[in-house]
Amino acid sequence: MRRIILIAILAGWSGAEQTPGADTRNGSAPILVELFTSEGCSSCPPADTWLQQLEHSQPIPGAQAIVLSEHVDYWNHDGWKDPYSSSLLTDRQSAYVRALGLSSPYTPQVIVGGKDELRLNDTQQVSRVLLKAAKAPQVPVSISAISVDGNSPAVLRAHVEADGTSEKRNADIYAAVALDHAESLVLRGENGGRRLTHTAVVEELMKIGKVDRGKVFSQNIQANLKLGIDPNNLRLVVFVQEPDLGSVLGAAVQEIGPLSR
Repeated sequence: MRRIILIAILAGWSGAEQTPGADTRNGSAPILVELFTSEGCSSCPPADTWLQQLEHSQPIPGAQAIVLSEHVDYWNHDGWKDPYSSSLLTDRQSAYVRALGLSSPYTPQVIVGGKDELRLNDTQQVSRVLLKAAKAPQVPVSISAISVDGNSPAVLRAHVEADGTSEKRNADIYAAVALDHAESLVLRGENGGRRLTHTAVVEELMKIGKVDRGKVFSQNIQANLKLGIDPNNLRLVVFVQEPDLGSVLGAAVQEIGPLSR
């Protein structure tokens, strides 16, 4: 039934590719799904909707899709500056292109588990990649003691653990602060006049350390939040990834609000 739901979600995909001018839930295996997108790209809104539906329905048997919307900035010259865009995320996408041997970055582009590129107009390929990712071995990751303090700026604090005792390789560990929900009324550019909605929009992505092979990573982390951000509309995603943007070995997500401040 869940696979049928997944295929039904993907059947709604109508966009064409364009090139530019916490702990796992209920014991489910986490799958990190990264969407590189832009409000300046007319092919991106269907992919944004697809990501929202994937997160809402969680249709992958035995797995939890942990999603991130990563807004690139190379469309900003085309009439609309995406308010969620970042050169850091553009650089991350370019690094994936090099690591995976792809021809070029484009939007919308989806990377699963740091190693597979989805073809959103190919439902069989998407199902195959996601189901394979659900069976991959995982480094357990947990997020605890999360809090937000102060307001000038507010500071997010959390404790992160990743159990690398069964790993035979070192890995990097990242934390992404993301908006649960975001929307814009786009005034110009390819999407001019449209109101767009997004989920899990990355506001900050930082490398917080390394998971040494055979050891446990355990560390308190903190991040300054941008002024005006509502902590009740935030989530923290933590993931373990092989160096040079290799495979994602484990991930977790934790909603931040409502919390005491």
